This record gives sequence, structure tokens and C-alpha cells, in this order.
Amino acid sequence: MSSLAIRHLAFLTPGNYDDADPRAGLEETLALFEYGEKLGFDSAWVRQRHLEPGVSSAATFLAAASQRTRRIGLGTAVIQIGYENPFRLAEDLSLVDVLSGGRLNVGLSAGPPPFGKLLGERFFDADPAAYDFSHARVAWLASNLDGDWLGDADSRITSAAGEHRPRLRPHAPGLRQRLWYGGGSLRSARWAAENGFHLLVGNINTGEETDEFFVAQHRHIKTFRTHWRGEDEPKVAAGRVIVPLDSADAATRRRYRDYAASRHARTLLPQGERRTLFAPDIVGTAAEIAERLAADPVLPLVDTLRLELPYNFSGEDYRQILSDTTRLIAPLLGQAAEPSAAFGAAATVAG
Repeated sequence: MSSLAIRHLAFLTPGNYDDADPRAGLEETLALFEYGEKLGFDSAWVRQRHLEPGVSSAATFLAAASQRTRRIGLGTAVIQIGYENPFRLAEDLSLVDVLSGGRLNVGLSAGPPPFGKLLGERFFDADPAAYDFSHARVAWLASNLDGDWLGDADSRITSAAGEHRPRLRPHAPGLRQRLWYGGGSLRSARWAAENGFHLLVGNINTGEETDEFFVAQHRHIKTFRTHWRGEDEPKVAAGRVIVPLDSADAATRRRYRDYAASRHARTLLPQGERRTLFAPDIVGTAAEIAERLAADPVLPLVDTLRLELPYNFSGEDYRQILSDTTRLIAPLLGQAAEPSAAFGAAATVAG
């Protein structure tokens, strides 16, 4: 256990809701952020999802979460930049960071929008081939967050509010250093490092010269740390689906085990043309989970352990999983029972 370098404990929620009553589900997810803060988690993250019952605008959701919490770090994993205008997104994220008191962590990924073809003219206002969906689009967002003055030294804009020198506002100093990249390949890990983005890795990656998930992810992180060019210390957050059984009733335990069993076959071989590799879900008692985490060859290389809460579980399930993790698993990892003390202050989760 002593080989683990984990300093921060986080969780990632899918933000599910019922189409017939989205407000109730969103409220439940906000309440989960509050509950995670009370338990002592260092940060709470939400997935951004499009065209399905989930959080379609992480910035909007986290603005609300910033007013319901005081200490816990707030994160999104990940915003697919292909859906976004890099300047407008930068404005939204800066505003959220200011509202939260500098607690925002932003996970990003490059590439064309997966549902772009389906959306067609509802989304594209020009030839889709004319858009640059490469890593450069992510870099534009980062550049906008730097808050540099626009135009020359004499440039001014005038409105009813008066005359001002133009820049992205509100400017959120430090947010640029809290950008993360969702990297699942050697190329993306190296790009993140060379451009000063911290690295998010999860339970999915690309099999490059190996059929073993942990071997591939270990190489990605090593590549990232080797090529780091950022201003501060490089950080890596690893996501694992962790489902403790300890305080669950018998029926819930069976459901949890059935869930993991239904997903096990995908972990045995690379999947599809992209050779996607999946990590096994970690379901068991706190003692069993701690043992598996200690044996994970990737975790000694990471700073943050992020619980990836399964899709389509109930709010009660999520609260039980989070509670068992802080009460029973964190102490077995050689940490104090309170993650807020053991893993560091939330406001510094990303530096």
C-alpha cells in the first residue's frame, strides 16, 4: 500500500435523469455533490453528455454546484471540444471558476463531434470539412483562458458600461493551470504533456503494441511525465469503477455483482478496430477493493484516484458507494478516515 502516491480522492458521476422529469435527476446530482463534500471528497466531477439524458452543459451545471458547495473541487470530464466554440466556452468556464472561488478543474478532449453527422445543419453553419477539430482547438481554448489583452495597446471597446480595454472577462487567474486532457493513447498523452495539460486516464484506453490494459495505461502515463512542459508539477488522475458491497443489502450486492459480470467479457480482448482496452470493474468488500487497488500497477504513478460511478444506478446506490469508500476503503489505503485531511484541500486538487 505504501507505494501509492495518491493525494486526492475524487468521484465522477454520470448525471443521469429521467427524460420525463429532468429537474429531479439534476437536483439529485447536485445533492450528491453536497454529500460528497460532507464526506470529505477532494473533488466531484460530472460527465458532459450530448443527446442523451445527462448533463449537456457541464459549465452550467457546475455554476449551480458552485453555489451549493463551499470547499470541494468541481470538475468536468470531459468536454468534447468539437461541440464548442473555444472563446465562448472559455468565457463560461472563467465565470464558473470565479463563482466557485477558483475550484474548477476542466477535462477536455479533441476530435470531431461524434454526433456531428446526425446533427447536420442544426450544428454546422459551414462545410464540416472546414472546421479544425484537432488538438489545436483545445489549445485555442487554453490561449483564451490566458486572458491576454485583445488588439493593440490602444484598442478600446465602448458600451453603456463605459470604455474598456478588451479581454476575456471575467479573467480567472490560475484556471489555465487547472486544465486536464482525457488521454487514452500515447499521442494524446504526449500532446497533453507538451502543452501543459494535466492528464486524465480512466477505465478505457487504446491498446498500442499490447493487449493488456494496465501495460498500455502505464506507458501512457510514463510518456506524459517524460514529456511534461507545464509551469507547475504534472498531475495524473486515474479513474476506476469501484463498487464496495459492505453496507449494501443482499439484493443490492447481487445487483452490483451482476452488473460487473455483464461487463467482464469486454475486458478480455481488445475491442474493435481501435483496439479499445477496458479495465475490470472493482466490486467487492472494502478489504478486497483495497487489495486490488494496491495491486494496480498504474496507481503508484497517479496523484488522484477518481471513483467512476456506474451509469444508471440510483441516487441511494451512489451515496452508499461514496460513504463506504470514505469510511472503509480510504483507511485501508493507509490514509486517515477523513479524506479531506488525508488527500489535501479541495481547492488545491489540481494545483
